[in-house]
Amino acid sequence: MKEVYDYSPPAENQQIVKITASKGNNLHEIETADKTRFLVSMPMRYRNYMWVKRGSFVIIQPIHEGVKVKGEIVRVLISQHINYFKEDKIWPAAFYDKRELEETDEDNDDDIPMNTNRVQVMIEISSESDSSEDDSTVNDQSDDDDSASES
Repeated sequence: MKEVYDYSPPAENQQIVKITASKGNNLHEIETADKTRFLVSMPMRYRNYMWVKRGSFVIIQPIHEGVKVKGEIVRVLISQHINYFKEDKIWPAAFYDKRELEETDEDNDDDIPMNTNRVQVMIEISSESDSSEDDSTVNDQSDDDDSASES
């Protein structure tokens, strides 16, 4: 549990990578920020306590003597880690979503799709016809008020 709450950045020889596939026997195929793919192993201490799926992010440490398996998972990253690393500018640019890079205003509602289950009817009212009708109604009422006050 201590490792889950460890927000320290990756060490000099460690890197943040994305899990692309599970290959069995606690081996996972990963993709680095520069699009390199290779296998990494899940250490014994995580095998019964943490699971990773395709699209998860982990920190790995390279294994220099490995031929097929070239790294070992050091830490599994959760969403709080990712947010913290993005705030501190540690997160690799290759792993940002396209929406996050393009988004300039967080309150922008333009990307919300229109609900096709509802029908929206736009009624356009011309201001000239309304104002002339309103004026004549007001004049009629004022004439009635004047005649009532004279009696």
